Amino acid sequence: MRIAVAGGTGTVGRYAVQTAHERRHEVVLLTRGNGVDVLHGSGLEQALAGVDVVIDTLNSTTLSTKQAVEFFGAASRQLLTAEKRSGVRHHIALSIVGIDNIDTSYYAGKLAQERLVEASDLPHTIARTGQFHEFAEQIVRQTSFGPLTLVPRTLTRPVAAREVGAHLIDLAEGAPAGRARDLLGPRDESLADMVRRMFAHDGRRRAVLEMRLPGAYGRGLASGKLRGGGARDTATTTFEQWLHTDHQQP
Repeated sequence: MRIAVAGGTGTVGRYAVQTAHERRHEVVLLTRGNGVDVLHGSGLEQALAGVDVVIDTLNSTTLSTKQAVEFFGAASRQLLTAEKRSGVRHHIALSIVGIDNIDTSYYAGKLAQERLVEASDLPHTIARTGQFHEFAEQIVRQTSFGPLTLVPRTLTRPVAAREVGAHLIDLAEGAPAGRARDLLGPRDESLADMVRRMFAHDGRRRAVLEMRLPGAYGRGLASGKLRGGGARDTATTTFEQWLHTDHQQP
C-alpha cells in the first residue's frame, strides 16, 4: 500500500512512518523538505500520484482560535482537494477525544478540521486519541520561567505517540470508518503530576505550579472531558514506561 503522511516528521507522524515501513508499505512524506507545501498546495497533487491513503498528523502549537481554525482549515482543504483529483481512496485525520464542547483555542481548529473532513465526499476516518505522553515535554518548553514551570490544570488519559502512530497505520490498512473508536491511555492522569514525575525521572529540581486557565479553554482542560468516555480502545504504555523508553531528556 502507498501511504502519504502529512506531518510525517512530527511527534506522531514519525511513528506512523516508522510503523508503515516496518509493515512494508510505501511511504510518501508530505513535507517542505520533499517539495510539498500542504498549506498552499504546491507540489501536493504530484506527490499524491498513486497514493492509496493519506494520514494527516499536521500540528500547530497556537492557542489562538483564529489561527488554529485557519491552519487546520487551510491544510484540510488543500489535502482533500488534491486527494480527490489524485484518486486517493481514504483520508485519515488525527484528532483529540472529548473536545466537542470545547470549541475554542486549539480545539476549535481540530473541530473545524473534523467538520471539513466529514463534509467532504472522500471516504474518511477521524481518529480521536487522548493527549500524548509527550505533551508533558511540550508544555515544559512553553511554560518554564527560570526555576518555575507553570502547568495548566489538565485532566487527561494520555497515550504514547508511538502507539498512536501504529493505531493510524492499523486504520489505514482497514476500510474507511467515519469515526473510529477512540484510543486512550491506560490511566487517568493530571498534567502537573506528569510534569513532576518527569522532572524526578530526569533529576531536575524545578518547582511546578498548577494553575487553572480562564475561559472555556481552561474549563475544558480541567473538566475531565479530555479523559474521554464511551466506546474506546485502550493503549498499553503507561507514562512511567514512556519515561524509560521514548522520553527525550534534555
